[in-house]
Amino acid sequence: MDKLSTFSADAVNLNGLLTHNKLPSVNHVHELILNRLENVDASLSEAAFFHFKTPGKMLRAKMAIQSASLAEIDISTSLLWAAAVEVLHNASLIHDDICDGDKQRRGRESIWVKFGRDTALTLGDWLIALSFELASEAAEMSNTPRLVGVLARHMATTTAGQAMEFGWNSTQSWDVYLKIAADKTAPLLTAPIHGVTLMSGTSGLGFAISGYFCDLGKAYQIANDIQNFKGTDGAKLIAGDLARRAPNAVTVSFVESLNEQDHNEFTIWYNNSDNKDLKLWRDKILASKAIEISSVRMLKILNAAERNINTLPSIALEAVVPVHTIIKRVCALSI
Repeated sequence: MDKLSTFSADAVNLNGLLTHNKLPSVNHVHELILNRLENVDASLSEAAFFHFKTPGKMLRAKMAIQSASLAEIDISTSLLWAAAVEVLHNASLIHDDICDGDKQRRGRESIWVKFGRDTALTLGDWLIALSFELASEAAEMSNTPRLVGVLARHMATTTAGQAMEFGWNSTQSWDVYLKIAADKTAPLLTAPIHGVTLMSGTSGLGFAISGYFCDLGKAYQIANDIQNFKGTDGAKLIAGDLARRAPNAVTVSFVESLNEQDHNEFTIWYNNSDNKDLKLWRDKILASKAIEISSVRMLKILNAAERNINTLPSIALEAVVPVHTIIKRVCALSI
């Protein structure tokens, strides 16, 4: 039977969006999300639609749809799962912007800047609830109750990674930095395909997929950190991570290269909230080999990911290639 013939527009509330000669795309996922936003409380409605007016690249939705197609997962189920992961990712972005003080998201004002912190916090919470609602529907349709647990576990790891930033200080090691980078980035990249392997009965492949995205997520975070110091990450303040004392690969590489006296001076400055000497330390970091060292480390991790990409199952390989290409390009542009 043609997979499209099993599609139920009522089940996913798409109102006939798909036709029998058109395969699903991220546009369909976006339409599904917008449709579900109709149920949001009036106090959050404007903020919700503002955020999703520019949905971004929707890489996670693309991976979910592509891998589900290769695994011959029912289309309605794959759309629900893709939407669940994408909504959860967006909830994390809204909360991250509050924690990080980022004022822009996708070329527009962050939700907390435009609508206030309270609205941003509660919208993020509402989207998490919506994500699990979508995942539970996908789980029911695919007879895969563990699907919701997969989403919960990946979200828990992401949240823990974000929380680790709050206790960050200048004396923490490269290994601690890498754990934060991996936990913040990798889980919600892994989730789309992990869920599909579960629905297709090949969940034993989840470890290989997780390891691959762990390396890819680390490389991507290091690239972003380098861009933060170069002022090419879209933020108004160059080295904003240094100003807010956030984990950054370049800062860690710089600290590791300091002699005892300079290390002590930097630690004293870094561990207080005074940014009077921010420009002084930023210029010292930029004049050092910290960016070069970070670039070498990034490329080593990216190479490890590339060595592992061909070990991925067929239902994952085609789905991750576009994401791998994008992240590899980001890494190249950072140096």
